Amino acid sequence: MDVTEEILQNCMLYGSSDNTAPGGLSSSRSLNYANGPSITRPETTEVNLIPFTLKYRDTVGLFGAENYFVKVNVKLDSAIAAKCFEEPFWECALIRNLPELDDYYTTAVIDLSKDLEVIEEYTPANFKMSIKRWFKGMISVDLNNLKTGNTYIDSWLDVRLYTSDREEHPYDKMYIRENDFFYIGFHARNTRRLPYNVDCLIGDTYIAEGDLTGEERRYIARVRK
Repeated sequence: MDVTEEILQNCMLYGSSDNTAPGGLSSSRSLNYANGPSITRPETTEVNLIPFTLKYRDTVGLFGAENYFVKVNVKLDSAIAAKCFEEPFWECALIRNLPELDDYYTTAVIDLSKDLEVIEEYTPANFKMSIKRWFKGMISVDLNNLKTGNTYIDSWLDVRLYTSDREEHPYDKMYIRENDFFYIGFHARNTRRLPYNVDCLIGDTYIAEGDLTGEERRYIARVRK
């Protein structure tokens, strides 16, 4: 039964204001003031640099909001990366600042401010970490429920990944396509306020879809065509 009109009439007659206290949003029927209470009204965040870790430390539960959803938009900026992504048949160089230990060799000096030129048939190394775009590139998403250490609390809290179609993903690992998005859902199964401690690592792996193994392909986010 929809009692919205009756509530509004009572408010106009007697005067009232909504209860916006976070601990009473559910009991006061004021979930419209909650942050990300449903997958259709999630909080939104954007990630451009990979790898990147989203950290979530908060509480969820009845008499507040029993569900909390986050929509994560991943818009990849290939001009910069937080680590070196290896290409097939190549390994990222490891450069260390060590003292000169050999009398016959002088330690190399790398000037990153200069653009190195191609010499004969040799292309200079690129020391600026960027991303080589792949055809049908896939970006990894790893959801890690670090928990609170209290089994009586942690057993009442679920954390899930959802695809861009708002369908639950069956694993804590997912591969999404470039410039795609996904959801993270935090779900309380107890009337108490439950703390959570969750990390979501985005882009630890960037790989072409054709290079995924048969085992890895099951983690691809399935979407309706």
